[in-house]
Amino acid sequence: MTRCKWCNLKNPKYIKYHDNEWCKPNFDDKYLYEMLILESFQAGLSWECILNKRESFEKAYDNFDINKICNYNNKKIEELLNNKNIIRNKLKINASINNSKIFKNIVNEYGTFHNYLKTFTKDKIIYETNKTTNNLSDIISNDLQKRGMKFVGSTIIYSYLQAIGIIYSHEKGCYLYKSK
Repeated sequence: MTRCKWCNLKNPKYIKYHDNEWCKPNFDDKYLYEMLILESFQAGLSWECILNKRESFEKAYDNFDINKICNYNNKKIEELLNNKNIIRNKLKINASINNSKIFKNIVNEYGTFHNYLKTFTKDKIIYETNKTTNNLSDIISNDLQKRGMKFVGSTIIYSYLQAIGIIYSHEKGCYLYKSK
């Protein structure tokens, strides 16, 4: 099977992610939250690096339990900083806790995070390839930053929108390609 050029065919986790998850609509709040946390750790790194550490992140971050993460204290932050199985960047770790609180506030305001996203997307899927940002990622990124989130620049948000299936970007030639 021919896949998108970026998919490392030597990495079974990457193949599984490409084939079964990437660009497939999944608007469950727990998934939307997990992907936002993971994408924020990607800043300056490759998605493959984050994907390879996903299970370790899940364990270190209490199965992405937002209520626990919102209450992380200095002891837990030190534990994360010393966990060699995840990205040990203090700014990103602190941002993940802060972003969790903001995510929770957005859910409280809109009912679900997907409802928040729909205010920008009008519940439509965008089909496009070979981009790293677009007007939608710019707008959502700006709004999240105004709300106080960090590591949510337009490129990270674009990648996030691909991950959760709002932007469909399988390349021509990939067995999953479609244009609408």
